[in-house]
Amino acid sequence: MDQRWKPSVTVAAVMERGGRFLLVEEETSEGLRLNNPAGHLELGESPAEGCAREALEETAHVFRPTHSLGVYLSRFQRPSTGEDITYVRFAFCGEVGEHVAHRALDTGIVRTLWMTPEEIRASAERHRSPLVVRCMEDYLRGVRYPLEVVYTDAAVKALSDSPQPP
Repeated sequence: MDQRWKPSVTVAAVMERGGRFLLVEEETSEGLRLNNPAGHLELGESPAEGCAREALEETAHVFRPTHSLGVYLSRFQRPSTGEDITYVRFAFCGEVGEHVAHRALDTGIVRTLWMTPEEIRASAERHRSPLVVRCMEDYLRGVRYPLEVVYTDAAVKALSDSPQPP
């Protein structure tokens, strides 16, 4: 049987300030998990734009991506249902801006936590993805690529301007 494989495209922010990284604690079907501020890329946005949006929605902090950390591939099998999901993650680092007071966190986000690298490594069993540690380690090793390494064609924006089927 021919079946086209369709990975889920996500974006993630590696947000560091003073040697601590901003993570979110979120409700999942597997319980409370720690993750980078991250989520699915939406119609009509570039990966960097999606990353900035997700960071604001999940942490209430303004985030401006300045560099790409990389493109990561991971696979997850949901214990409760056996669902098999492959993720393609575009991760970015950048400038952590102001905290927008009184902004509600995205649905499912319980709280944000500023954690040291040691605390993040020690809590690996609570991570939503093994990419939480991998992206942090790449950041700490100084991995940085220009934002232009991820090109978004103008047609992507045009798609968001077109009426979408219900």
